[in-house]
Amino acid sequence: MHGERHVICPKSKTKILMTGIKKEVKTMGREAILKSIKNNKPDLLSIPEIDVTQFTEEVNLIEVFKNNVNLVGGNIKEVDPQDIDVEIKKMYPNAEKIVSVADECSLGTVQISGKTDPHELNSIDLAIIKGSLGVAENGAVWISENEIVVRALPFITNDLVIVLPKDQLYLHLLHAYEIIGKRERRFGLFLSGPSKTADIEQCLVIGAQGAISLTVILI
Repeated sequence: MHGERHVICPKSKTKILMTGIKKEVKTMGREAILKSIKNNKPDLLSIPEIDVTQFTEEVNLIEVFKNNVNLVGGNIKEVDPQDIDVEIKKMYPNAEKIVSVADECSLGTVQISGKTDPHELNSIDLAIIKGSLGVAENGAVWISENEIVVRALPFITNDLVIVLPKDQLYLHLLHAYEIIGKRERRFGLFLSGPSKTADIEQCLVIGAQGAISLTVILI
């Protein structure tokens, strides 16, 4: 259907005749959209089976892990469990508001629980948490809410320390996925180094959105 309308130009006060084609637009309801999506879903593909043995290498897991933690901007130390408090004090002498949810450390000055409001942690200087396992290929550590108690804790703190057992290091992520797939949790993630970004002019900035430093303590 052809249509026409008049538009007044505000500057010249002249009337302009505009003609065009009026199109009818058909809209689909919610049920119709969902039905269309359901009818046009692609066929499901089975997950390929990976032979994990093909990725086995004879390497020093601790050394590879150390190198990659440093590569992603983190710090790492091997420490005897009884010396953890002393070493952390050396590294972060000015930390006052400290949350520790690692059994090996007794430096905590702020207590938290599963009911703690994350907003109450916005002034935390240091958080000390326990890592479940480490991945040598990229220096990542798996943490879950079972260890950190409050999900926001590793990200809202100024500095972060992760206590990690040496015997929980794995070479590749695929090995780590086999382990975490057998554990119960609602929230977890791999954390590799401190917060960082290189989006702007390819310039690496450490501490961009979260913790400005991350230290892994191997015990």
